[in-house]
Order: sequence, then C-alpha cells, then structure tokens
Amino acid sequence: MKVFDLCCQQQHRFEGWFASEAAFTDQKARGLIACPICESVEVTRVPSAPRLNLSGASAPPVLPASPSAAAVPAQGGNPADAAAARAMQSALFGAIRQVLAKTENVGERFAEEARRIHYREAPERAIRGVASPQEAAALADEGIEVLSLPVPAALKEPLQ
Repeated sequence: MKVFDLCCQQQHRFEGWFASEAAFTDQKARGLIACPICESVEVTRVPSAPRLNLSGASAPPVLPASPSAAAVPAQGGNPADAAAARAMQSALFGAIRQVLAKTENVGERFAEEARRIHYREAPERAIRGVASPQEAAALADEGIEVLSLPVPAALKEPLQ
C-alpha cells in the first residue's frame, strides 16, 4: 500500500492510498482522483517523508527543535502560514461537522420546509438542505433567514 501526499490547484493538501505507484498514475490519468474539499481533479503529488515499519526497532531519538529543522511547505511558503491554514481548515471542517450533526437534512424540500416552520405549520427545528438562489431570495423576501453554507464533498459522506 502506498500513501501519497497530494495537493490540488487550490493548494488543499490531502492523502491518497494506492495499491502501487502505477495504480496512482493510472487513476490520475483517468481523472479518478479528486480533491475531497473542492472536487478538483487537477491533483499533484507533493514531497513527503517515508514511513518505515520496522518491527522491534527502537524509537528514534528526539532531537532538539531548531529553526533550521522546521519543515517548509512544498510551495516554499512560510511554515507558520501553512500551519495556520491547516488549523483554520480543521476548525472550519469541525464547525461544518457540528452543523451537519445538529440539523435535519430535508434535501430538495428545504424552501418548502423552511416556510412551514416559519408559518408554524411544522415544529420548529434546525434544518439544512438545498435551495436554488431564486428560492433563497424568495425566502429572504418573506422574512425567512437562511444561511448558504457550501459543504465540501469530503464532509458529505462518511470517511472510510
């Protein structure tokens, strides 16, 4: 099993697991590898450190941290900026996961169900779903507040 660090054209970094390097190359050529955040198929491998499983090996010695030992992102940016971006992405994903966990998915019936709740024809509860821009504008005209929250593909399905 090969684990590759990948990056899309929007600089979203993620891992891909493949049976071999040939399997990665084949899947990439066929456009089967997509960013789990933005769904872009423009994906490249980025440098990563290999991981070796050596049974019975002792733990590597812990070296003192030094500024020269800091990892530099593949794009040559500031490591602090890369760490801040990962932390921000993690916080955003955590917030979206909470919204998904604490709301009822009404799917394509979102506008209809939001009206029913607003006009007290249905019990009040937190809902989420899909509405066209026209439906969202019509809801706003009726005084029904909605929030558009794009959910990355990686959060729509359970991770394996």
